[in-house]
Amino acid sequence: MTRNQVRSVTDAVGSIDMPDAEDEVPESKKRTRKGGKRGKKGPMGRLALFYRQIVAELRKVVWPTRNQLTTYTSVVIVFVVVMIGLVTVIDFGFQRVIKYVFG
Repeated sequence: MTRNQVRSVTDAVGSIDMPDAEDEVPESKKRTRKGGKRGKKGPMGRLALFYRQIVAELRKVVWPTRNQLTTYTSVVIVFVVVMIGLVTVIDFGFQRVIKYVFG
């Protein structure tokens, strides 16, 4: 690609240095934000908003069924038991090596 081709591609897509015309907003149309929801409420209002947002997020959660929960719990318990066994075997191995070396 020549330099002109590269320049025409970046002009068509836009670049960081030169934003597109529709992205530009005149200074008279820009609104400054003065706190939004948080700025107009006291500490109790912010706390109430926080709890409402928590409840709204908890409603979006897909909770597992009892069968899924039992399966997941079993998998975790089996994994933990296997890891305990693996660490125990490695620990006894290191113990024997240390006794052999420093004996």
